[in-house]
Amino acid sequence: MPVRHGHLCGGRSVGPADYGSRRSFHVKSLRLAISFLTVFPVAPDHSGPMAPARAYFPLVGLGIGGILAGLDIAARQALPLPVVGALLVATLLLLTRALHTEGFLDACDGLLGGRDRESRLAILRDSHVGAFAVIGCTCLLLLKWTLLAGIPEAGRIGLLVLFPSLSRFAMVATMAFFPYARSQGLGTAFQVWASWRQLAFAFLTAAVVGGLFFGIAGLLLLAIATVVALGLGLWFRRLLGGMTGDTYGATNEVAEVTVLLAGLILIQLTPGLAGAPFW
Repeated sequence: MPVRHGHLCGGRSVGPADYGSRRSFHVKSLRLAISFLTVFPVAPDHSGPMAPARAYFPLVGLGIGGILAGLDIAARQALPLPVVGALLVATLLLLTRALHTEGFLDACDGLLGGRDRESRLAILRDSHVGAFAVIGCTCLLLLKWTLLAGIPEAGRIGLLVLFPSLSRFAMVATMAFFPYARSQGLGTAFQVWASWRQLAFAFLTAAVVGGLFFGIAGLLLLAIATVVALGLGLWFRRLLGGMTGDTYGATNEVAEVTVLLAGLILIQLTPGLAGAPFW
């Protein structure tokens, strides 16, 4: 799988040969994705471009969703749904080190508190938490808790497995279609050695996960997550000139809530369609 230096264009073509073998290339990319997106440090070496790892973001999301689904099945044996919902929110924060939630907080302060591009980017760099971040985080966590507690039995496990995978594909979409707003920063690592093949593999993974665990409705949720990602990317580009590490995290959080909400609506309106896996 050759990859290129830069934002999906130009530069020297590189690939598995740079890692020694095709297998080690893909294994290292997967381990980097797991280490970056979760609390599990399976990749001791974080040096080098991260772009090849983004192909595996939806697969890592599938693993996160599987853990949430397993916890949900066990917890519902003894606990009421509101408590189970709170446990799922806490577990999601723990599994991801609140990485994306932190980005959402910073994005709330920067995008809503700044008056121009420079001031917004400056606020995004500021480690202090402002009023917009507190309000945004409160709304975000309340929405997640309410939605996770409110998913009915029909389609519940499928949606729990699915939503982290689709939201992480949303991040991949913004990485692929929109430039980075700064010359330096965490997100620049995902623009070096970037390739359309990474986007295609991530999309295929998300589509397979959607179909397997949520049927035709899962593919509709993938389309919704993609539209959300592109819409946010256009907004971020207008306000900031491109994406940042914080806006990647914000994209994930908004996509999670949107997929959960849309999935819940589909289950309620089309109980025979939503949540009916292809298998």
